[in-house]
Amino acid sequence: MAVKVLIPMAEGSEELEAVTLVNIFRRAGFEVVIAAPGEVVPIKCARGTVIVPNVTLDRALREEYDLVVLPGGQPGTDNLMADERIIDLVRERARQDLYVAAICAAPMILGKAGILEGKRATSYPGSLDGMGLSGIDYREEQVVVDGKVITSRGPGTAMDFALKLVEILAGPEVRRRVEEGLQRP
Repeated sequence: MAVKVLIPMAEGSEELEAVTLVNIFRRAGFEVVIAAPGEVVPIKCARGTVIVPNVTLDRALREEYDLVVLPGGQPGTDNLMADERIIDLVRERARQDLYVAAICAAPMILGKAGILEGKRATSYPGSLDGMGLSGIDYREEQVVVDGKVITSRGPGTAMDFALKLVEILAGPEVRRRVEEGLQRP
């Protein structure tokens, strides 16, 4: 059975994170679906890179996924966080004990959805400050796994984050194979 991953994106998402996730997942043989909040039109990312999504979010939400992973970046995180479909998706996945992951500022979305309470998590420094969240065991580690909630710090940790997600979903041997092909030390 192939692993299927949903990556919702919005204007201003961090392209280094999004592209790294897509690339590593495809190297692992995962099916990757990039969903746009509205029409399937090119999305201009935080640093100006343009990414063309596969489907609309509405269409993507009709399918089942092994993982939903949220790239960060600004204003992409704020744009995703303002979309109640994303908040509902995150809440429902947590309720069903399904994998959800977020990197950089995107753990803010998990916070807004109310699924970080009692969890170990990380994010881009300061992004969770001022949200009025309580009960989070905040860590400054590159990647934090707490059950089915996985978080990471930012663009510089995107590869470690993606590889950890591959390991969780497909096992250490697939991670080793993918990592070997990357020529990482």
